[in-house]
Amino acid sequence: MAKHASGNQPETDAVRAGHIRSPEGEHSEALFLTSSFVFSSAEEAAQRFSGDQPGNVYSRFTNPTVRSFQDRLAALEGGKACVATASGMSAILSLCLALLSQGEHIVCARGVFGSTTMLLKNYLSKLGIATTLVPLTDLQAWRDAITSKTRLLLVETPSNPLMEIADIAALSKIAHRHDALLVVDNAFCTPALQKPLELGADLVVHSATKYLDGQGRCVGGAIVGDAELVGKEVFGFLRTAGPTMSPFNAWVFSRGLETLGIRMRAHCEQAQALAEWLRQQQAVSRIYYPGLAEHPGHSLAAKQQSGFGGVVTFEVFGGREAAWQIIDQTQMISITANLGDVKTTITHPGTTTHAKLSDEERAVAGITPSLLRIAVGLESLDDIKKDLQQGLASLSRAAAC
Repeated sequence: MAKHASGNQPETDAVRAGHIRSPEGEHSEALFLTSSFVFSSAEEAAQRFSGDQPGNVYSRFTNPTVRSFQDRLAALEGGKACVATASGMSAILSLCLALLSQGEHIVCARGVFGSTTMLLKNYLSKLGIATTLVPLTDLQAWRDAITSKTRLLLVETPSNPLMEIADIAALSKIAHRHDALLVVDNAFCTPALQKPLELGADLVVHSATKYLDGQGRCVGGAIVGDAELVGKEVFGFLRTAGPTMSPFNAWVFSRGLETLGIRMRAHCEQAQALAEWLRQQQAVSRIYYPGLAEHPGHSLAAKQQSGFGGVVTFEVFGGREAAWQIIDQTQMISITANLGDVKTTITHPGTTTHAKLSDEERAVAGITPSLLRIAVGLESLDDIKKDLQQGLASLSRAAAC
């Protein structure tokens, strides 16, 4: 395993990177809940505001607690700069508005998170930024969609919720051949399992709300990349527009990063076992998990990821009624669309995360009425199975009648 720029292993950076102790000598990172900072003189204030002197100015864009989280995540991703934002969606919005101009073009994977599709389709389009959606795994479709105006290629891998795997290295070559940037949403894998920048991506975006936190406590996002695109362009947008992460949330996310590697390994182990168990259930018609050998992206995932992730998606016989029946018969698993928590969650993507899409858009994206998504937590695997078994067994009995 390669060491980071700090010279340390990722496990060490997850605990130590970005922490600069205050004069108080605190061992745990301090939480700076302040809106502004005091200067020693008018000259120092002027130099800070102009950028001639580094240092804190105003917590909308400079805060020590937020900076600690940013530096730690940048170290883990292998980037030179990170900008933290108020949410995962504000990270994507900030990136697009910072780097794109009217008349430019995005090529985006068809199977991205529903809110991402709506952002591109309903809002960026109003600003004259066009988007073409393509199948995630069809490299020729990506090539064909690129125009002279294409500036960004945007992809989630694994995708939400079908767990498709994008070839990051191949997409990077396609993007760079046309002077475009490759942006990878790494929320499902995190840097504990996948390093998009090392595979050729230019920018990485995160919903820190998910696995980076790991306990469903706070909402936040982040963009990681180089000193020019992120450290200057995206930071400049955040400084002016203000989609800012709060210091408290940044402090929570820094705590989450400390256990990220351990948690992600446990999530992967649990999800693999659950996917193999679901494969044996009569009510299940199809499973989407890259850890299974029959998954079309299995070999690629094994090559570019160090684990297969904690999300298992599957279809059941009986359509939406059957899918809802399984959800409603759970007693322990949380019925919520969030994921990345130590608590197992279950949702029906067609009527939650992707509900704003049209019937046709959902069908093209593979979001069927019988589809269920489980983010496998860290409870006893036997208890997770037992909670799902009630609904699955009732479907099997109904089919037999």
